Amino acid sequence: MFGRRGNCKTSVRLLYWLTLASGMLECLFFSGVVFGYASLVFVLKEDGYFSHLCFNGPDNNGTTVEDCSRQDEKFALVFTIASFLNNFMIVFCGFLFDRFGTMVTRLLAICLYTTGTLLVTFSNATLSMLLYPALPCIAVGGILLLMTNVQVGNLFAARRSTIITLYSGAFDSSSSVFLIIKVLHEQGISLRSSFLVLSLCSIMHVVRTFILMPRTRIPYPVPQCYTYGLHLICNPYETKVVQKMDVSFRSCVLSWFFMCHLLWLSIMQLRHYLFIGTLNPMLTRLAKNDANLVSRYTNAFAMTQLCGVLCAPWNGLILDRHKGKPLAPGETEQEADLRSSLPSLFLTALQCLLFSLCASIPCLPLQYFTFILQVINRSFIYGGNAAFINIVFPACHFGKLYGFVMSTSAVITLLQFPCFALVKGPLGGDPFYVDLVLTLITLAVFIHPLYVFIHCKKSAHAKSTSANINSEF
Repeated sequence: MFGRRGNCKTSVRLLYWLTLASGMLECLFFSGVVFGYASLVFVLKEDGYFSHLCFNGPDNNGTTVEDCSRQDEKFALVFTIASFLNNFMIVFCGFLFDRFGTMVTRLLAICLYTTGTLLVTFSNATLSMLLYPALPCIAVGGILLLMTNVQVGNLFAARRSTIITLYSGAFDSSSSVFLIIKVLHEQGISLRSSFLVLSLCSIMHVVRTFILMPRTRIPYPVPQCYTYGLHLICNPYETKVVQKMDVSFRSCVLSWFFMCHLLWLSIMQLRHYLFIGTLNPMLTRLAKNDANLVSRYTNAFAMTQLCGVLCAPWNGLILDRHKGKPLAPGETEQEADLRSSLPSLFLTALQCLLFSLCASIPCLPLQYFTFILQVINRSFIYGGNAAFINIVFPACHFGKLYGFVMSTSAVITLLQFPCFALVKGPLGGDPFYVDLVLTLITLAVFIHPLYVFIHCKKSAHAKSTSANINSEF
């Protein structure tokens, strides 16, 4: 019996590590590719997408130049729609995930992702409009793959937040896939061939869904010898755990924790989305239409995105730094997790403020530093977002809450297109005033860590008072 149990534990640990490693690869190469859009736009422009909107006109000096501002608007609109739906549709997928589990959600994700890559495969300059449904499908399919992988952190309790942030960092780094496509395009590999390969890779996602992922959800904490997949390990049936819903979904959404977290995510996400969506025209303006210089900076931006997977675990280590240490008297594990999230929330807000300040300064060499701040901050935002929801709210509501916060924040990110139109129109292509206003608005993200700090202080004071009263009796 003991030998069988030992074999069970060994087999289960192997299964867990295979799930972790394969999930890492999935997030790194597929889930967040849409955020490498700046590299893809460079390729699309070379292939003539929306090129019919360019025309020759006089500049301020009376010289005839090619005006492609309407083409830039179309590309910005494609990204605006993709980034909006990337978040907005997650609320419905979150309900789907909590109701039907991992397998159904992943199959939907694979269908959307494959549809999007195939649409790009069969698009061309004449069929530029196919980008409108293609990029949103890739975006939504990718975020769904991430959402189903976040739960893998439950398998490793001592490093739960670290794994969640690691996956989120891999999600950020996957945007470099479009850089690879750009480099291959410069070497003569067509856009169609690259996206056809991405489409065929969906076979691997399907195999992983049935072999290395559960049908339902991974519980937390994980029961002993919990298994899933092909059901060939330990138990012929997938372990099922019924979790009691002590807190309603409505009360979670109406809590101050959720409201502050929503504000924190929405503002920072808007700043990042506007930066990514307008990066190409911004670099073109600062480089004075030097295509080679724009290409160099675009490559530099895409290369920094690779570092997301390296930056994100730092946030996880901050969140998990108290694991294994004794709790304070009367403190629960959830309260310790919440207290540990405070430095993460504050540091993420500070990074975003610095990133926004650098992005507002019209100095081309400075943008190298902006790129570094951007990738660090993005990896902290999304890893911290998933980890905070996991810490504060019941696991049975994770999919719904994660989807709701992402979809609600998506409404705010729609402001990026009016901002882009304002820059291109009344501001004459100079985004300084828009960047300045956004930087001032960014100060509001510090409300979230401040609220968590006040809550932790009040909680600690209440426990101390209660302990003193009990000691007197």
